[in-house]
Parts: sequence; C-alpha cells; structure tokens
Amino acid sequence: MAGSLSVLSDDSLLSRIDRRFYVLEKAIGFFAGAAVLGLMFLAVFSVGGRNLFNAPLPGYVDWMELTMPLIAFLGISYAMRDGGHIRMDILIGQLKGRPLWAAEFLTTLATLALIVLLIWGSWSHFDRSFDCSRPLCSSDSTIDIGMPLWPAKIVIPFCFSILAVRLVLQLWGYARAFASGTDTPVAVPLVKSAAEIAAEEAEHLQGADDGESAR
Repeated sequence: MAGSLSVLSDDSLLSRIDRRFYVLEKAIGFFAGAAVLGLMFLAVFSVGGRNLFNAPLPGYVDWMELTMPLIAFLGISYAMRDGGHIRMDILIGQLKGRPLWAAEFLTTLATLALIVLLIWGSWSHFDRSFDCSRPLCSSDSTIDIGMPLWPAKIVIPFCFSILAVRLVLQLWGYARAFASGTDTPVAVPLVKSAAEIAAEEAEHLQGADDGESAR
C-alpha cells in the first residue's frame, strides 16, 4: 500500500449518492464492531462459567460459527470506500491522469465481476440451507445446539451486494475522471504521496503542541 487514502466530495450527483451510501456503510460497519464486542462478552461468559462454576456457555463454538460472517464481511464495503484494503501500487502508483483512471477502472471492473460471481455462489449456498418445510426453515444446523445456519449464510450475499453497489459508484467515479482528465475525482479513494502524509502528520503534531501550550 502506497500510503493513506482520502475521498473527495463536491456537489455533483455522484458525490451526493456516495455520501449517502457511506452513511449506510458506516452503520453496517458499526454492527460488525458490535459483533466483535458481543463475541468478546460471550468468550468472557464462557470462560468465566467454566472456571467458576464448571459450566461453560452451551454452544459457544456454535455462536462463534454464526458470528464470524458478521465480523468478516459486514465491513468490506466500508473499507472499500475509504481505501482500507491492501493495495499493490508499485505499478499503478507510477501512473498519472487518464492512464491512472483507466487502470483503476479496469481493476475495479475485474473486482466487480468477481464479486458478482461470489454473490451468485453465496446466494446458492444460502438457498440450499433455507427450507421452510423444515423446522426453523433450516436444512442444516450447528453441531452442538442445533442452531440454524441460514441466518449466517445470508449475511454473505447481502454484504457482497452492498460492496457491488460501492464498486459501481467507484466505476462511475473513475469513468468520470477519465472523461474529464481531472486530478481530483470524487467518490474514489485517492492515494496520498509521502510528502502529503508527512505534512498532515506535522500539522497534527503542531495542533497538539498548540493545545498543550494553551493549557
């Protein structure tokens, strides 16, 4: 990853959609954090019950199995919007202007094609598990306490669908940047240079020093 990334905004339709969709992505990311916190409490409850009362939480492994998709997938669109995923910028980082936006457009398009295939495959996996002719509408369940697995399985195509919308917005942003030739497109993550990162860090430290001096 070449450095920190930023997302610019303006009054265009694309930017307005991007900001509103970002609110949804942040809310979904919040639930991912809540799932991590909940799993931590379950671990404390299970370990404490085992050590203090010789009675661990029943189905603790089952709860972990059902919670993992929330932790692993709920935040992927949020991270994609902010450029939080690992990027290999050895080649793309050398490009500027239209060649850069063309390269970003093609790689994002390839990512979208992969995500569409994953949506199809994960939905089929959920569909095999969901059967309302059976108890709890489930054709499979966890091993220990028999919890239905389909609620965890539907999380994956849902999160991939949110990510697909984000990728479409980014494709729009890169196409718009390619057409206009701008160096400051909106609604796409922009890689900051080392000088820009250093300047921001210096400004942040200067602000902290001024705050301490005022005290």
